[in-house]
Amino acid sequence: MTYINQSKIFFFLLVIALFLFSCKEDVLPKPKAQLRLEYQSTFYKLTKSDCTYQFEYSSEAIVKTNEKCWVNIEYPKLKATINLTYRPIENNLKELFIEAEKLTFNHAIKADNISSVPYEDPSKKLYGSIYEVTGNAASPIQFHVTDSTKNFITGAVYFNIQPNYDSIVPAINYLHKDIIHLVESLKWKE
Repeated sequence: MTYINQSKIFFFLLVIALFLFSCKEDVLPKPKAQLRLEYQSTFYKLTKSDCTYQFEYSSEAIVKTNEKCWVNIEYPKLKATINLTYRPIENNLKELFIEAEKLTFNHAIKADNISSVPYEDPSKKLYGSIYEVTGNAASPIQFHVTDSTKNFITGAVYFNIQPNYDSIVPAINYLHKDIIHLVESLKWKE
């Protein structure tokens, strides 16, 4: 054998050896990491104001009420606020419902989906709906509650950050629980 043939054979065997011994196990992509946010257990406090309604709110929140009985429930740790707008019913219930739904469906441009869950408790004169807006909309949760005769409240959640739905889902779930508690604890003052 010539030196060139021996070199080719040696090179060929070297390539095969490297190929056989270099791959010990299959390379798999790492799973996508998920942000794990944990929130403390909370207790609820009853609002104190001269407004025609009161509700329980999270101990993690700060409540600010203005002279029109509009309320901002601020969550500093979540960088979020629940805005409540109170309106008295003055033969305008239909218009108030249309306005509340219009506010929700204005987010349809950025939303992937809008789902609603009706809420009704006739013993407490509470009727309304909670809307969840999935996607990068400015307000991921909106709701309205009324006694259908005197009082109408709309609410919306806003974050003080650029909306990125995937990143804020844990905070949305936390606030959703608080909103359900708020609605269930809502009482109209007579």
